[in-house]
Amino acid sequence: MALMITDECINCDVCEPECPNSAITQGDEIYVIDPSKCTECVGHYDTPQCVEVCPVDCIITDPAHTESKEQLQAKYEKLSG
Repeated sequence: MALMITDECINCDVCEPECPNSAITQGDEIYVIDPSKCTECVGHYDTPQCVEVCPVDCIITDPAHTESKEQLQAKYEKLSG
C-alpha cells in the first residue's frame, strides 16, 4: 500500500526530506503523498522513514492504493531506473 497523511498533520516539515522517492510535497493545507511515487521505502529502508519521524503519527496506509511488497518493489525499480 502507498501511504497517506491524515488531516492531523501539523506541517512540521520533518517527513518531506526523509522521503527517498520525493513522494511527499506540501499540499494546500497539509503535506501530501503521491501514491505513484510512494514505495513505503521498499528498496531503500526496512521501514517507511516518514512514519519513523512523524511526531503526531498521522501517516497511515492508504486503503485506496493497496499494493503488495512485490508491487512496491517493482515500483521502486521503475522509479530508480
